Amino acid sequence: MVTPRKPPPCPTTGTDRPTDAQTTPEPETTVPAFNVYASACPARTVLDRIGDKWALLVLGRLRYEAARFNVIRRDISGISQKVLSQVLKNLERDGLVLRTVHATVPVAVTYSLTPLGETLTQAATSLIHWAESHMEQIQHAQRLYDDRMTNAAP
Repeated sequence: MVTPRKPPPCPTTGTDRPTDAQTTPEPETTVPAFNVYASACPARTVLDRIGDKWALLVLGRLRYEAARFNVIRRDISGISQKVLSQVLKNLERDGLVLRTVHATVPVAVTYSLTPLGETLTQAATSLIHWAESHMEQIQHAQRLYDDRMTNAAP
């Protein structure tokens, strides 16, 4: 049986990190710089943001081509103007989306993925496709669960 290694703490907390005398250095690729299991780790904010359904859909929409705000809004049914605006700002702040202002009359703004954003879209698209392809199984499991809960009620 393999015992999982305890992840290192978030660098901002500084707790539970062994001293150099207690451990031999490991290759840089095996030790993550951040530990999302630590409550103060800033990576949690990023996971929260990219784990949002709207962010995943925006990333998936921009995977193949840049688009203007209203095109994105039209293509992602159900997203409000306010939510889309906030999602794009957050993704831009995280370095995942590039906002380009074109000097035209009227001014045109397009959104595209940055190279960092492109590295994330494969995972985002995989999650989207997974949800689409497994929906029948999920709905079946939900019905079974709901039936069990209804029949177990006092």
